Amino acid sequence: MEQDRDGLSDPKAMRALAHPARLAILNRLGVDGSATATEVAEIAGITPSAASYHLRMLAKYGFVEDAPPRGDGRERLWRATAKRVAIGVAPGDQPDVREAKNLLIRAVRRDADSEVERALAAAAQEPDEWRDVTRFDRTLLRLNATEMARLSEEIEKLLAPYRARYRRQEDAPPGARVAEAQVNLFPHAKRPVPGLPSEDHGASSDA
Repeated sequence: MEQDRDGLSDPKAMRALAHPARLAILNRLGVDGSATATEVAEIAGITPSAASYHLRMLAKYGFVEDAPPRGDGRERLWRATAKRVAIGVAPGDQPDVREAKNLLIRAVRRDADSEVERALAAAAQEPDEWRDVTRFDRTLLRLNATEMARLSEEIEKLLAPYRARYRRQEDAPPGARVAEAQVNLFPHAKRPVPGLPSEDHGASSDA
């Protein structure tokens, strides 16, 4: 999810967005621009009537809106709004807000994990130039909260010029395609200690 200083706080809006079809629709509109319900239905794997319902729900909470018509104007077009999605857990969150945030964060993480799995499955078929620059990395950091906030801002600045929602295909260099950066910054929580395994290595008690 993209960062925003304000972040989401309406539990109804967050619950509305925490649906795999709606996340797929919003991603489609954010990357490829305006589309009809039938066009986003294909990407989400649902019927056009179901897509229309999901689009209306997304519009209700300000995530999508009507787009200018094309052609004869008989088809209703939708586009993503400028509203950016961010989720941050605050100490003062009420229980219903915290629950809705956790629900949406988990939904986004599942969607992101699915994207990684698809990329891994297709990696062998990618051209050498794309395989060479693909990176799946996990780095442990040692820093304080101020440093992590600064790091987050620096990452945001680095990514900003390349965001697919704001960089049109015609403005990008030849060979440009949609790629994805997944950034998670969080302090480690205490890991449960399972204890030492038994020395009998599963030997039968009647041996």
